[in-house]
Formats: sequence, C-alpha cells, structure tokens
Amino acid sequence: MRWAAALLAHTWRLEVSGEEHLSRLRAEGLPAIYAVWHGLLLAPLWHRRRRGITLLVSAHADGSRLASAARRWGYRVVHGSSTRGGKGGLRGIVRVLRGGGDAAFTPDGPRGPARVVKGGAVAAAQHGAAALVPVGAHASSAWRAPSWDGFLVPRPFARVRIVYGPPFRVGEGEPGLAEGCARLAESLRRAESEARCAS
Repeated sequence: MRWAAALLAHTWRLEVSGEEHLSRLRAEGLPAIYAVWHGLLLAPLWHRRRRGITLLVSAHADGSRLASAARRWGYRVVHGSSTRGGKGGLRGIVRVLRGGGDAAFTPDGPRGPARVVKGGAVAAAQHGAAALVPVGAHASSAWRAPSWDGFLVPRPFARVRIVYGPPFRVGEGEPGLAEGCARLAESLRRAESEARCAS
C-alpha cells in the first residue's frame, strides 16, 4: 500500500500555500498540531513526510495499517483515539509537544461523523502549549472511497492543493476548549474551501 501510494504521489503536481505560518511558529519556538479532516489526510501526510511529526493513530485495525505506512514515511506514532485508549494517546501527544515536537490529528477520526470536531486535538493543544494549524486539501481529479469519510485519493498527475491556515492557540479551561473546537471546525472549513477554490 505504502509503495503504491508513494508511486502515485510522485506524479502529483503539488501547490502549497500558508507555509509562512509554519515558519513563524518555528521562529517563535512553538510546537504545532496539524489538524486535517480524516478524508483529506493522504496528500498532507505525503507533503509533511520525513519531518519527525507524531501522529495520533487509532488502535483499530485500519489505524494499524495507517501506522505501518506512516512510520515508513518518517512519522512517529502514538496509538489512541476518542473511543479506545484515548487518554493514553493524549498523554503521549502532550509529552511530544512539551518536548518541542510537532503532532498531527484527524479531529473527526477515527470513525466520524465526518467533519465534526472531537475534542482531542484541542485538548492536546491546550495541555501541550501548542498552536493548532488547520490544513485543507483538494485535487483537480480524485477517487473517493465509499467510506464514512469519503477518503480522497488524488488521481495520477492531478493538481493537488494543500493549504495551511493561520495557527491559533487554545484558551484555558472548559471555555477555552469549547471555543477552540468551534474555531477549529470553522478554520478547517475555511482551509478546505480555499484549497477547493484554488484547484
């Protein structure tokens, strides 16, 4: 699976915007949590490979397959989700962030509902003093898996647009978590819309 995805991805014509936000975070010494809808994961996963980012991956069987592929692309993996091993996974991600590392979440994963933010990424950003980076993606031509998330697989030689939206921090306490979830949902919608319009 990994080698097939890599062969496919090498044909894509990538167009990326918003990387200046990531440069600013690095200059400020802030860890980042990349947040992307589960169905749009493949292209950003390819783009940010070999950067030592830590993924929170489901303990389900499909999560194990993703973990295996991600490790070969240079990602670190922490197992957990909102439904199985969630607290342990969250603690692992927070340790990474407090150590200065970056992480990535699919805030509607591992099983949906699609494009509905769960609180894990926001809680990790709050406890790990990290900035949330919303990520959007779109392809000029793609297959859509018949799955709950309509997983997007750009076709060979597709023009693939990846957008990194403006990062933001999460406020303290329960009000901060609630506001962070709402802001992340809106930021992800905006990033996806920008990627779609540009493609």
